[in-house]
Amino acid sequence: MNRIGRRANETLIEMALSADGEESNGPLCETISTAGSEVPSGSEIDKRHESKDSIFFRDGVRRIDFVLSYVDDLNKEWEKKLERRKEFESNLQKAGLELETEDKKESEDGKIYFVKIHAPWEVLITYAEVLNIKVPIRENDIPSMVENPLDCMLTPFRLPEKVMHPEPDYFTAPFSKDKQELYLINDESTFFSPSMRNRIVNYILTRCPYGTEEGKKKFGIKRLLNNGTYSAAYPLHDCQYWKKASDPNCDNERYTLYMEWARFLRFYKEQPLDLIRKYYGEKIGIYFAWLGFYTEMLFLAAVVGVICFLYGLFTMDENMSSKEICDPAIGGEIIMCPLCDRECEYWRLNTTCESSEYSHLFDNVATLFFAIFMGIWVTLFLEFWKRRQARLKYEWDLVDFEEEQQQLQLRPEYEAKCTQKKKNPVTQEMEPYLPLTSQAVRFCISGTTVLFWVSLIIASMIAVIVYRLAVYAAFASLMENTQSLQPISGLLTPQLATSVTASCLNFVIIMILNFIYEKIAIWITDMEIPRTHMEYENRLTMKMFLFQFVNYYSSCFYVAFFKGKFVGYPGAYTYMFNRWRNEECDPAGCLIELTTQLTIVMAGKQIWGNIQEAIVPWICNWWGRRKARSNPENLYSRWEQDHDLQTFGALGLFYEYLEMVIQFGFITLFVASFPLAPLLALMNNILEIRVDSWKLTTQYRRPVAAKAHSIGVWQEILNGMAILSVVTNAFIVAFTSDMIPRLVYYYAYSESEDSPMSGYINNSLSVFEISDFPERNKPKQNPEGFEQCRYRDYRYPPDHERKYLHTMQFWHILAAKLAFIIIMEHVVFIVKFFVAWMIPDVPADVKAKIKREKYLTQKILHEYELEKLKERLCQGDKRATEKEFIATEGRMELSRAM
Repeated sequence: MNRIGRRANETLIEMALSADGEESNGPLCETISTAGSEVPSGSEIDKRHESKDSIFFRDGVRRIDFVLSYVDDLNKEWEKKLERRKEFESNLQKAGLELETEDKKESEDGKIYFVKIHAPWEVLITYAEVLNIKVPIRENDIPSMVENPLDCMLTPFRLPEKVMHPEPDYFTAPFSKDKQELYLINDESTFFSPSMRNRIVNYILTRCPYGTEEGKKKFGIKRLLNNGTYSAAYPLHDCQYWKKASDPNCDNERYTLYMEWARFLRFYKEQPLDLIRKYYGEKIGIYFAWLGFYTEMLFLAAVVGVICFLYGLFTMDENMSSKEICDPAIGGEIIMCPLCDRECEYWRLNTTCESSEYSHLFDNVATLFFAIFMGIWVTLFLEFWKRRQARLKYEWDLVDFEEEQQQLQLRPEYEAKCTQKKKNPVTQEMEPYLPLTSQAVRFCISGTTVLFWVSLIIASMIAVIVYRLAVYAAFASLMENTQSLQPISGLLTPQLATSVTASCLNFVIIMILNFIYEKIAIWITDMEIPRTHMEYENRLTMKMFLFQFVNYYSSCFYVAFFKGKFVGYPGAYTYMFNRWRNEECDPAGCLIELTTQLTIVMAGKQIWGNIQEAIVPWICNWWGRRKARSNPENLYSRWEQDHDLQTFGALGLFYEYLEMVIQFGFITLFVASFPLAPLLALMNNILEIRVDSWKLTTQYRRPVAAKAHSIGVWQEILNGMAILSVVTNAFIVAFTSDMIPRLVYYYAYSESEDSPMSGYINNSLSVFEISDFPERNKPKQNPEGFEQCRYRDYRYPPDHERKYLHTMQFWHILAAKLAFIIIMEHVVFIVKFFVAWMIPDVPADVKAKIKREKYLTQKILHEYELEKLKERLCQGDKRATEKEFIATEGRMELSRAM
């Protein structure tokens, strides 16, 4: 373990030096030290007739595993870049890689050089051992799961078996150069899949040195890309996506993925996860597995949400509150106090008739049921995903995935920037480290920057609130004096107009701040110099998620928990900054405004996200390829075709996860206000899967394959949001909806046995004497001479001895709200934890298969060792003693017993 761990953290030249003491004589340099020794000369190949749409070197045998490109620009840095490339490519050759360069005259624009890289067998087996890559040793003989009788009903949604399972299932073991005959090596050129090959080559590229500058050793392709020495580095797609390659040796996996997965017309089909994993690697495969599972689970939530919405729709006519508001004899006679100072007028309650009817769609008994249901649904989703993830770990050979070697490897940037070294207590070897003082300074700068940007979001939210307060009077005056708006004045109230425009303004601010903060978050994470790849991803994830959480949800939290809660009462209103009067809720409640806010932000984000993900890359690629269409297809080389595509960066999946987790927050944190949110999310995700697959297959260069056995830190974020959602939905039902006040009135204050809810509107509105208005609040006009107005609160009337103080009903309702929150939270949490305890994280059959495979794998390895020992005994090897033979047999027996 220590030997492999050490090799994984050293650069190639260091490995060679540590072996022999000289750079030129290292074992890595002995494999193949001359590039192009097998390449025919230019005179032997007629390039005018050779098709360049190929994934092989000119000899048609050696596969292109990676491509580097650069432009030979004659600026002041030209000589330095030339020297870097010369040194870097020389070191790649010393590491055993084979290079073949395409002159710029052969490129489409006559400016770009392409360096094609091939990893020969000796390099592949060396680094397969370093990276602990598992390879087949025997075909899996464990019986597959018993078929479900209902599977025939799912036939229309299935893909062909060859697409779903492109390879047989094997028992696997970590590769070792000393045991090559143990593995199922039928053909050395195809034994390692293209994704494994490009992963190995990328590992070499990120650690290969290219010289010393300013007294520091420089290495890694990332630095060379950043300083412009190379313009791109990427593995090749295996063919064009719209047609199969003419080469019979090509697997055409990209074409298969496009035809069976990346087209929208296949939206109802299952995803070929095994093929995705084989082509793109486990990290991308696990993302699409999670996204597909999330979408499947959304179907149940969407169905229940639609049922709750339909309940509200069908019971609209039975809603006594909206009936009383719309009744001219009740709502038409109730005069409401002005909603702003001086400019606003007195208004009749029945002007909010339509909005009160629509609010019943979301503010009804089904809201409570749906909030509780979603609290349980999110637990089922997370627990069943753990089971699905465990099954994928077994099927994709990730059970013994060694985190230390794959994710905890030192980042090349860390090794380059940390000049000081200290002894590792585990490996007892010197390795770079960042002094504690430097870490403290960097964390202080990072924390201050994050705090500043979070404060900026809160400031922008306050600015939107000020906008709402400032323009309300303008909307009220406009709708009162504009005759053309009179027909829709019942539907488009000043409150709704203010809410809609403020939501749109808030969405624009969110998008602008997102764009800027993404750059800032990456910069401060780079500045911290995280030690490992996992640390880097986790730190960036937490920074981005914290920012996005505040950015997207702050406006929804304001409407749900602050708007209308601290307004005071007529004559004693509360003011923001002693200038703008706090907003009031509609007489029908604030829930309809929360629904509006949620719909605009959530739908706007999804639409904008799809535009960014699909349309923008398509336009960029169309613009980049517009010249190539005038030339014969066989002259438009495979490496040039991929060069003209967009780059799927190291953070490509990060943004995909972030988008989905933010959506997850919308459908869990505020779902009590909008039961149709899961339906919108389901429709978006059906499109999202196909958009992501389409852009990855057609618009982006092939990403470097990477391993991952889970969704990482996102799992913990989802768990945290699941717990928070129970609290937020309990508060929404209690404080934002009118359910609790209605229930208190129904059971404690109703005066009619035949119609218990009649009189609720009059009961929920307090009386204010207009003559008590201070001059600051008093409307300029009162043409009808009203003496009293009503406002939404529970306070004593002006003729009572406790004038304008809260009534006992207010305290009863507050107590009921608090009791509801405590009861709902405890009930949902108890059910959540019970469900989580009942559902094991790993299915029983997967546990059995893991144990069975471990046993059989050990047996195969022991039998192999025993056979080799027998051969040594027969050949008279003195080192192979009879005691060693007996010990090996005893180990096999012990393994069987265990």
